[in-house]
Amino acid sequence: MENIDWGSLGFGYYKTDYNVRCYYRNGKWGELEVSSSEEITMHMAATVLHYGQAAFEGMKAFRGVDGKVRMFRPYENARRMISSAQGVMMAEPPEELFVEACKKVVKLNERFIPPYGSGASLYLRPILVGTGAQVGVHPAKEYLFMVFACPVGPYFKAGFKPVKFQIAKDYDRAAPFGTGKYKVGGNYAASLVSGERAVKEGYSNCIYLNAATHEFIDEAGAANFFGIKDNTYVTPKSTSILPSITNMSLCQIAEDLGLKVERRPIPVEELSTFEEVAACGTAAVVSPINEIVDRESGKTYKWGAEPGPVSTKLYHTLKGIQDGTIEDKHGWNVFVE
Repeated sequence: MENIDWGSLGFGYYKTDYNVRCYYRNGKWGELEVSSSEEITMHMAATVLHYGQAAFEGMKAFRGVDGKVRMFRPYENARRMISSAQGVMMAEPPEELFVEACKKVVKLNERFIPPYGSGASLYLRPILVGTGAQVGVHPAKEYLFMVFACPVGPYFKAGFKPVKFQIAKDYDRAAPFGTGKYKVGGNYAASLVSGERAVKEGYSNCIYLNAATHEFIDEAGAANFFGIKDNTYVTPKSTSILPSITNMSLCQIAEDLGLKVERRPIPVEELSTFEEVAACGTAAVVSPINEIVDRESGKTYKWGAEPGPVSTKLYHTLKGIQDGTIEDKHGWNVFVE
């Protein structure tokens, strides 16, 4: 195992040994190729550079309490990448190709998988980009599917501690019926200015509202949002929200724990009625929120200084399933032998 101070890892790029690549040419996918290069070469007229044909995924591999290595729900990531590919007209990597590539990258970089109990994990970044040359606005005929990996710590420096968010009404992440439900690069480019501004003003990120009316909560930065009240797990329903695999999993865990689950529009004014609120996603896992401030009006919503009991139970249950300390009764984990 690599000599790394696992406990001090942040969430960022860390060089590992290998990545895996596969090219789509002449109407079909080729064979998986292993590379030690951190660079890719492409035509200057590649559609990814001009027309944003770019999608990616984020997922993690864990070394469990039993020493075995698990990937968490990789087939769901594969299906979401297929959906993203369809959304911006790219060639779709087959599910089995996707999962095989991820397994291969984990195995090739096994010495970078953090030990159980370190609080760190091996983060996988599958990407899909249009490499074929086009000058007119058309989809490419050639694509690159690639997976690389790096060990990471918590997404927010606080770890599993409450963070502050800012509502930004002067920026929208995505429009209704646009690309918001796809994990494509342009959605993240659209969030950079408001996100960086929020950080400079002392917040972890932005709460984005629905673009049409700014009445309802859409997303919490690059994560999904959920609130807890009256023994119910409530998360937004919107055509511009990325379907989070973590949120999907938490909905099931909430039901397993005896909570009701509601996926519906959440008016901003409803924030004051929640007992707990949090952001969730592959990178963030569960990040409790203890303060949300409307940048425009200054109105502030506050919760406890420590994570709430339901968010804590959801977090530890999800982590336990990923680490092998809690039974994976839904068969979410895929082992890397």
